[in-house]
Amino acid sequence: MRAGSIALLLLIAGCSGSSSSLIDYPPRVHVVQPGETLYGIAWRYGLDHRDIARWNELDDPNFILVGQRLTLEPRSGGRAAATAAGRPSSSSASSATGARGDATGSSRAGASRPAPTPSSPPPSWTWPTTGQIVSRFGAGDGVTTGIGIAGREGQAIEAAASGQVVYAGSGLIGYGQLVIIRHNDTYLSAYGYNSRLLVEQGQSVTRGQRIAEMGLGPGRQPRLHFEIRRNGVPVDPLQFLPAR
Repeated sequence: MRAGSIALLLLIAGCSGSSSSLIDYPPRVHVVQPGETLYGIAWRYGLDHRDIARWNELDDPNFILVGQRLTLEPRSGGRAAATAAGRPSSSSASSATGARGDATGSSRAGASRPAPTPSSPPPSWTWPTTGQIVSRFGAGDGVTTGIGIAGREGQAIEAAASGQVVYAGSGLIGYGQLVIIRHNDTYLSAYGYNSRLLVEQGQSVTRGQRIAEMGLGPGRQPRLHFEIRRNGVPVDPLQFLPAR
């Protein structure tokens, strides 16, 4: 199409009185794959799992279906529906509590109402393994949203604080075999590049409990990738770990 024709179309659109864009950009979505959890999906995209649950009006954040389409951003109006193989999401918004907030009310108002940000205090942290720090937060090779700790293959990896395992698997590209632990409403921690996992999803763990064995990271060198996230956002673990 010539430039003159494009300009004419834009002029006609501007004179039509319509406020809609010529291009309708769809919201970002994620199609749930086998073995995925809401925590794992949120971790992949750097989001808070509570936000995804609220945007998709999930009554139970622990219950998602293979093939379900999850919106990964708030919608300015209307109901953020999540469907799975033709199955609409539950409409019983009045029964939802906690992270979902007043999703039904915000839909009726035609705008997405942000939920309060949880502010639970950080837990008592300990180092997840021994060894030299070989990559720092925001720098180095491999995943840069945490720190890399060198060691030997098979070395013990321990929970840095007590909590519940919300993900244990190898479905997140770039992390190898990964464990994610939820410590409270605000803080999560993750342990990547493992050769073997010793815990399962849903299991409660205590601070210092052995949860995995060290595997190979970038350059095929033994390494633990360790992350702490606050309300879904990566933060520098060295701000929280005790001095050594």
